[in-house]
Amino acid sequence: MYPETTLTPDQTWAKAQDPGHEPGHEPGHEPGHEPGHEPGQEPGHEREHASEPVDGRRARGDRTRRAVLDRAVQEASVAGLDSLSLGRLAAATPVNKSGISGLFGSKEKLQLATIHRAREVFVEAVVVPGIDSAKGLPRLWRILTLWLAHSRDRVFEGGCFFRSVAAEFDARTTGPVRDAVAREEREWEGYLRSLVVEAVRREHLDAGTDPDQVVFEVAALYARANDASLLHHDELAYDRAMTALRTALTARGADPAALV
Repeated sequence: MYPETTLTPDQTWAKAQDPGHEPGHEPGHEPGHEPGHEPGQEPGHEREHASEPVDGRRARGDRTRRAVLDRAVQEASVAGLDSLSLGRLAAATPVNKSGISGLFGSKEKLQLATIHRAREVFVEAVVVPGIDSAKGLPRLWRILTLWLAHSRDRVFEGGCFFRSVAAEFDARTTGPVRDAVAREEREWEGYLRSLVVEAVRREHLDAGTDPDQVVFEVAALYARANDASLLHHDELAYDRAMTALRTALTARGADPAALV
């Protein structure tokens, strides 16, 4: 999600907002999706779209795919990626089972596309509003508060999507889906680390601050707040996490007045 490249972390995130396509996905031309036939539509209606411009068909195909994935990320956040089924998704979206099968080709590809879509939703909720803040401690603090807020506000019905699927796949042997989940977590923590490093560079945090330790602590606080809220319906957990975040950062030289 946040690879180390020649781009700055924020440029990497901006690039992530490009609504391009997942690997193996050509927009508007899904497996089993021939031009003029929308996946999931009833047979016999193909000809009425035959003269539609290619860009229009692609746009419709992308909208159909997005509708399925928007439902899939919500279901997976609650019950896991393995719970995704064509029948349940067809019942909740304007696409039938054969159409969904044609869109993704296999359950594994559906799971991978769901992870990708969850990333996009997460970026919109947490990173995009956060990068408007000044670099250094203001941006770090804003991103951390938005991260907690997206769990508290149930952007995903099951709280944190990535925490849910990490718990589902962490003990499994390697595979494309597990690898994708692990990569998302690793890259997110790498992004947080870059924000801590920048705060240290600007002398908003003490020079001796260990970025990896800070990221470990804030991730642990976030996970506990998310889990306590879900399992025990403890909404005060988020307030406790915010208090603990302030303590962790002020102990490393942060100005308390900046942590509001």
